[in-house]
Amino acid sequence: MILVSAWGLLLALGQLQAQSGALGKVEFPTTGGAEAQQHFLRGLAALHSFWFEEALEEFRRSTKIEPDFMMGYWGEAMALNHPLWAQQDTEGARSVLKKIRETSKLTDRERAYISAVEAIYGEGDKLSRDRAYSVAMGKIYHDYPEDLEAACFYALSLLGTVRPGDHGFRRQMQAGAIALDVFQKNPNHPGAAHYIIHAFDDPEHAILALPAARRYAQIAPAAPHARHMPSHIFLQLGMWPDAAASNESAWAASTAWVKQKNLPASALDYHSLQWLLYTYLQEGRYREAEELLLQKGSAWTDSGASSSRPAIPIPTHDYQDMAAAFVVETQRWQQAAGLFERPGGQNDGTTAAYASGDTRSGHTMDGNTPGMKMTSLDSNQIIPVFIRGLASGHLASVAGSHSAETLQDYQQQLTGSHDTYEAKVTRVRELEVEAMEAAAKRNLDRAIEQLKEATTLEEEMSPPSGPPILIKPSHELLGEILLQAGKSTEAAQEFAKSLLRQPNRARSLLGAARAAAQTGDRVGAVDAYNTFLKNWQKADPELPELREARAYVADK
Repeated sequence: MILVSAWGLLLALGQLQAQSGALGKVEFPTTGGAEAQQHFLRGLAALHSFWFEEALEEFRRSTKIEPDFMMGYWGEAMALNHPLWAQQDTEGARSVLKKIRETSKLTDRERAYISAVEAIYGEGDKLSRDRAYSVAMGKIYHDYPEDLEAACFYALSLLGTVRPGDHGFRRQMQAGAIALDVFQKNPNHPGAAHYIIHAFDDPEHAILALPAARRYAQIAPAAPHARHMPSHIFLQLGMWPDAAASNESAWAASTAWVKQKNLPASALDYHSLQWLLYTYLQEGRYREAEELLLQKGSAWTDSGASSSRPAIPIPTHDYQDMAAAFVVETQRWQQAAGLFERPGGQNDGTTAAYASGDTRSGHTMDGNTPGMKMTSLDSNQIIPVFIRGLASGHLASVAGSHSAETLQDYQQQLTGSHDTYEAKVTRVRELEVEAMEAAAKRNLDRAIEQLKEATTLEEEMSPPSGPPILIKPSHELLGEILLQAGKSTEAAQEFAKSLLRQPNRARSLLGAARAAAQTGDRVGAVDAYNTFLKNWQKADPELPELREARAYVADK
């Protein structure tokens, strides 16, 4: 409780600082005039917090004041690239780069930075360009060892070459070491804290980023993303109250910014909203999670909204992830169909824009990036199909077979499109639906066989960064099926594996407690139930899981 209160106090102090637009401390000498330099530095600070909209605005102000300020165009081109998402506005940036010309005012250091950013928008596919940019930034980092900006951008460039499914941790560790060094030299540098968090954003290494996570929101409180990022580490460590506070703060900051700028609701940071909902679910705060999902009481709520689906423009991808997590975590399988129905009765409706990535900043995924070009089956149909398949299995419905067939068809198309990582994700989901169908028919051996294949595939995937991409972790589902089959010892092993990948996750903790109880491990069961109860201190009081845990602990 002391840690939570301290974190809440720090967030409150950060909110006061945000009123002055605090974005941290950066130093980047250029040949621009004082007024242009002021906007340049604010744009740079915003860029380090991935506040791309604000960064673009500031860089453009700098070149409006001083049209021959070449580093202002460098900053604008940098802000049109989203390195960790493999996204960029390629044509827009190339147009900006055409404005850069050689002048006698440019220093060798500035020329090096300009040359480096040109590599991001050069020839070849996105990954090749990211690698070329990283090489260029590495040279600047070594040539100018006192330049903390070079160090930060080099660290970020290393992270920008990592793709889902890559093996090894060398680049992340190198990036983290560089960012840690900058953080030690300048504890108020937004990029240093930010990139430390991204470098160590996995269950095994997250503890290394905890000091930076606790500090980042106070360094750059004006940036909604800076308030959200600490939750990456809090979630990896199962620190649910801290994760909730972080995303509550980020969502509030985003809402305030959108209102201040008089922007449409579509500009809100729904990423933080999605994470907040997941965190509430891990705390058993189902009513609050449902309110977030349906945006009850939101300033943007349409009075004509469906009772099961909000009318405000939550991006389809974000909404589907939120609705899917809600159904899986609450196990309210009967709500699966209604939550994926749009107002007007249309099912699985989507907008094509969201198939190409995060469009909140007006940028789309680069056309050379694998996975952008969608197949004949719209990718936005996959989550509703998957969740309905799981639900039909839990509700002992034969409709699950159709879901499994649809997922199999999608998986085959993805394999043909060379997006092998996404194909692997889809294959795991397909196996989970098939397993639930088999379990509904009481063919538990078949279900276990399918889920063992799913867990093998999941272990080949990258460690989860945030709410599990699979939505239902395969080790957790296998543990639940093993419990049904009376194989409690094996089930305990699966829940333990699940908790290694998603520490302190509610359903895995509950499964671990039940498995321990069934094996006669009373100490282990009490320990797991107590941890579960600690996480669920703010849970809805009527939930049966609470009664179960309390009854077992009281009886022992």
